[in-house]
Amino acid sequence: MAISFQFQSPLKPINFPVSTPRKVPLLICKASFSTTTTTELEPVFTSVKSFAPATVANLGPGFDFLGAAVDGLGDYVSLSVDSSLTPGHVSISEISGSSKLSTNPLFNCAGIAAIATMKMLNIRSFGLSLKLEKGLPLGSGLGSSAASAAAAAVAVNELFGAKLGVDQLVLAGLESEAKVSGYHADNIAPAVMGGFVLIKSYDPLELKPLIFPQNKELFFILVSPEFEAPTKKMRAALPAEVGMPHHVWNCSQACALVASVLEGDVVGLGKALSSDKIVEPKRAPLIPGMEGVKKAAIKAGAFGCTISGAGPTAVAVIDNEERGMEIGQKMVEAFLEEGNLRSVAMVKRLDRVGARLIESVPR
Repeated sequence: MAISFQFQSPLKPINFPVSTPRKVPLLICKASFSTTTTTELEPVFTSVKSFAPATVANLGPGFDFLGAAVDGLGDYVSLSVDSSLTPGHVSISEISGSSKLSTNPLFNCAGIAAIATMKMLNIRSFGLSLKLEKGLPLGSGLGSSAASAAAAAVAVNELFGAKLGVDQLVLAGLESEAKVSGYHADNIAPAVMGGFVLIKSYDPLELKPLIFPQNKELFFILVSPEFEAPTKKMRAALPAEVGMPHHVWNCSQACALVASVLEGDVVGLGKALSSDKIVEPKRAPLIPGMEGVKKAAIKAGAFGCTISGAGPTAVAVIDNEERGMEIGQKMVEAFLEEGNLRSVAMVKRLDRVGARLIESVPR
């Protein structure tokens, strides 16, 4: 028996104050994209700077419905009111960290998300100048496009008084994701919200934050090879149908992963992370050395390992930073030996905050 899968869906965005991690209930939004304010807002600041973190999507069996934010990696967006620009328009004045991105806001993740957020806020009388600082490589499997989109959406929202909630911010970012890599929220939702996020439904959009216990240690071992794996290409490799046994297995493992997150069970999390029988088997052969890297990670003591998002980054989990560095080195060696690819290893914690304002200049 086979089950037909459609690998696209509809989604919306989200916004939180920048302070402490938030305990948030299920967020339900109607899957529509429209202006949320009738009266035009005035800028609260002359300029702002925002940050949005890298993300690990899928987490093994959670294809398109599970993701997590990673601390210490991400993109920055600086945004200012610019009287020289046409009112209601966005101009990208500078991009650093990448020479491949367009400065046309209609073809740039940050630009698309900024425009979408302006429409939600009904901003028509002010032009905005945007600078994008890329801290994430393109096509890395670390949510590069989502980080740019989340940072831009938050920047526009904060500039005009933070009137939108996280659901609207995720939706604005999803507008960008849909044009770049497909209509999926497992990067943009955790990039905006932080922590682990379950996408319960796309129509209507329902986002469920999964709170990993504060008193538990979790480290992501991220090993990124010098290889590009465009999301659209990696999605094209996926099967249109899957057998019932694999469907049942992946559902059970995704449930086990969610339970492990909520319990702070990193061993169980790693075991579930490694268990995907639908997506990873199709994508791993497209990334030179990936299968050997996973074996090396497990052999070195990682609790689990899989492909981060569409790849090519490999992600493993552990509960000790020092051990994580040792495991990362073994994974780097495996990429070189098995795939003839040089790579870089990083050990990072969970980002519990998500996209946030980091600088502002009052009017």
